[in-house]
Amino acid sequence: MTLTPFSQVQSLFTEEQVKIKHQAISDAIARRNGLDIPEHTLAQAQRVYLLSDYVFKQLCRSPQWLADFLCPAEQLIEPSVAQFYAGEAHWGQTVANDITLPDWDEKTLMQQLRRYRHWWMTRLITSDLEQTVTLETLTAHLSKLADVAVNVSQQWTMRNYLALYGQALDSQSQPQKLIVIGMGKLGGFELNLSSDIDLVFAFREHGETQGGKKSLSHQEYFTKIGQKLIQHLDQVTADGFMFRVDMRLRPFGQSGALVMNMDSLENYYQDQGRDWERYAMIKARVMAGDAQDVREFEALRRPFVYRKYLDFGAIGALRDLKSMIAKEVRRKGIEHNIKLGEGGIREVEFIVQALQILHGGRNQSLQKPALFKVLPVLSAEGYLPESQVQDLLQAYRYLRRVEHALQGYADEQTQLLPAGDKERERLAYQVGESGWQALHDTLWQHRHKVHRYFQALIDDGEENSGDELAQEAWRMILKQPDDAHLIGEAIEAIAWQDLDEVSKQLQQFLSSRAVAYMQPIGQERLAVFLAALMTCLPEEANPDLVLQRIIPIMEAVTRRTAYLVLLSENQSAIVHLIGLCRESVWFSEMISNSPALLDELLDANTLFSPPSKAQMAQELRQILLRLPEEDEEAHMDAMRRFRRSIIMRIAACDITGILPLMKVSDHLTWLAEVLLEQVLQQSWHYLTHRHGYPTRDGEAVTDPELVIVGYGKSGGIELGYDSDLDLVFIHNAVTNGSTNGERSVDNLVFYTRLGQRIIHLLTSFTSAGRLYEVDMRLRPSGNSGLLVASLGSFRDYQQKEAWVWEHQALCRARALAGNNELIAQFDQTRAEILGRERDRSELKQEVLKMREKMRAHLDTSGADKGFDLKQGAGGIIDIEFMVQYMVLAWSHRYPALMTYSDNIRQLEAALDCGLLEQEQVEKMKEAYTFYRATAHRQTLQKQGRLVPVETLEENQALIAQYWDVFANQPCD
Repeated sequence: MTLTPFSQVQSLFTEEQVKIKHQAISDAIARRNGLDIPEHTLAQAQRVYLLSDYVFKQLCRSPQWLADFLCPAEQLIEPSVAQFYAGEAHWGQTVANDITLPDWDEKTLMQQLRRYRHWWMTRLITSDLEQTVTLETLTAHLSKLADVAVNVSQQWTMRNYLALYGQALDSQSQPQKLIVIGMGKLGGFELNLSSDIDLVFAFREHGETQGGKKSLSHQEYFTKIGQKLIQHLDQVTADGFMFRVDMRLRPFGQSGALVMNMDSLENYYQDQGRDWERYAMIKARVMAGDAQDVREFEALRRPFVYRKYLDFGAIGALRDLKSMIAKEVRRKGIEHNIKLGEGGIREVEFIVQALQILHGGRNQSLQKPALFKVLPVLSAEGYLPESQVQDLLQAYRYLRRVEHALQGYADEQTQLLPAGDKERERLAYQVGESGWQALHDTLWQHRHKVHRYFQALIDDGEENSGDELAQEAWRMILKQPDDAHLIGEAIEAIAWQDLDEVSKQLQQFLSSRAVAYMQPIGQERLAVFLAALMTCLPEEANPDLVLQRIIPIMEAVTRRTAYLVLLSENQSAIVHLIGLCRESVWFSEMISNSPALLDELLDANTLFSPPSKAQMAQELRQILLRLPEEDEEAHMDAMRRFRRSIIMRIAACDITGILPLMKVSDHLTWLAEVLLEQVLQQSWHYLTHRHGYPTRDGEAVTDPELVIVGYGKSGGIELGYDSDLDLVFIHNAVTNGSTNGERSVDNLVFYTRLGQRIIHLLTSFTSAGRLYEVDMRLRPSGNSGLLVASLGSFRDYQQKEAWVWEHQALCRARALAGNNELIAQFDQTRAEILGRERDRSELKQEVLKMREKMRAHLDTSGADKGFDLKQGAGGIIDIEFMVQYMVLAWSHRYPALMTYSDNIRQLEAALDCGLLEQEQVEKMKEAYTFYRATAHRQTLQKQGRLVPVETLEENQALIAQYWDVFANQPCD
């Protein structure tokens, strides 16, 4: 490959576009008094900043970097801690290690780290575009940059904590540091231009810190340091970020402790380490720690990864991993991903690391973290032919070069080939090809070779599980699906309620086109699964119902039979599937619509242990970190799949009685809050990227001055499985400002678009469905009002124009996501409105009038139909209206009534204030909880809100009696 001529690069842009960029650089230089950049340097630089928008932006911010940014990276001394502290004038140079640490505050530290990254990224992207740096040097420098960031953060934090907590000393009275282990590409010094970093934290010995004002256990101390490290690197500030940090590879994953001591780490890998963790630990290295830490870590890592014998036991695990990779490769749209797609970077890495796992224990020359160093050994030692090694090396270099070109344009984590013609040509010129077609052809030549080698690496022969005779019977049935006699023999041991109907259903399924067109391997998997399923049904009280609900799931996976393998090899997963389908047709339909949820059945520890709100937020964040930043649809799909996954886990706990009703609603509400916060941040990022940040007194406001308020079930922490979200958007931006971007808009226009964007992300249908239905009719003035209201206008409307029913709704209002300061202001405004003194007689008349109106129009109860849980006389709404009346009538005297937004705690507050007797409160709580539990069950069985009258007769009569007393008694 050669450098693309500048004339071709220019052809991507209009003359005006080139002129604007050149003028912007010239203006930046002019603003720096005394800065003189030669014209020939500017001419040379023009090619680079036309091909990288990131480099262009950095040079506009720091035009002094133009003076030497074109020097080859080979002439730059690798990043080091001393170099970083020495200051910008010495970056990229050799610096003595005896440098004095500057006395920076935390904000300055984070600013300097991010500026150091920008300096290095500008030079490395430039060197990559100019082809003056080898791939090994580029990735090594990037990895060293991560090392610097990790060590600088830890130095600052330990020094900052010294007076408060002292030091963590080991048994020899030697200071301990947080041991930071770099995984994946970071561990192998192969980091890419916009990669996240996978870390594991550890420490040497347990104990208590010494010499500070306050003593902490070493576990607590190093957890604090680890949390600070993540903040210093990962947090996005006005200066950007340093590195995205991923901690999911630590022991026990997201549910594990952030930091473990070395003994616990060793015990984990010895006793519980899984095969995929061996694969992940091939490249692991200590990037922060002393020589003793390195020795101890290597002493536990090597025996775990490399076995002294030819490791045939790993072949099955590697085959499974290969199968999983192959399955993902077939996913629609993945062919444009040069990492995950067919013949991509991941397949090269798998080939190399699989051979390291299999043979590295007997051949220590294979125990190298860097792929470049292992591949030559594989040919020299006879594990791969020389020609294949050369093909893999060339393919890997080319794939990584294209990857860096994709990421170097805008400093975004992406491996997706562009779809636009202009973007494709630009990519080709970045790589040094004559055009897109040349790049496309070369790329696929390499990818086809890689994929061929990948397919040939490990034999895909599978061992059948379960009873061979039963499996053979189902193999015969699949060959003769119309033979009712064969089906009858295969299922005769099960006590069916209607054997003929069951046989008919199975016959229809097995004769369907979907099954007939399955590949032989797919039919084999189906036979194994059916044999395993039938062995679990004899103990079922209603096997007909279970099979009826599982058949649609089997239909859904006829083209993705890897799920059948996962279930067949995990008998407990089949048991979970049967139990959950038995209890819930809704559950069955959800899996049929999203077969990927079957993965959740494999681990009972997660299936029956729904995460806390903090764990949900962390899990979602880690999922989204893995996706290209610019791929909005992928983010939307991921959030929708995440929601389904969490709801499935909540439902599993609900059905099995692990979670009581109140906790079910808590978890469903937390899930909505986590997703709303993420949607708000993504919408903010999208709009600020287009329009810049809103301003206040000329200064950019870098955090959204917006709060998302939930009404009804979301506000009352009472969400159900299919609840929509009643939302109101409130902002606190200055009305006379505008955004600071090139496409500036008024602040108010910006926040209106922010609200529209949030609704779009929530309600749009993608291949994974939608997140939530959204109802905005409770905003001031309803559908005719502004989509996003200011806090002042919201307050004025509630004080002067709102109807009584709107104040009733405010009783169940609560901030779900957004700016913390604005949330506090909203809470104060809500308290002001609810705490007004009202005429109780007039208030009651308005409440009764609204209730009668709702009952007349919305109550679907009937003698033949059943009782309407929500709107029926003596139902949920009657309880809510009685509670809302008390909140509005008495909060001026008893503020505790409006502290919370949920009915249960408002009832408890009424008891504490003496407004209700204990027996009545207990009965109302009992009825309300029972109604909601019944509503959940109705949803899970897809049965609506009408229930047989006798089911709730006692509760209905009691609440109806309470309502009559409320309606008829005079106000005191």
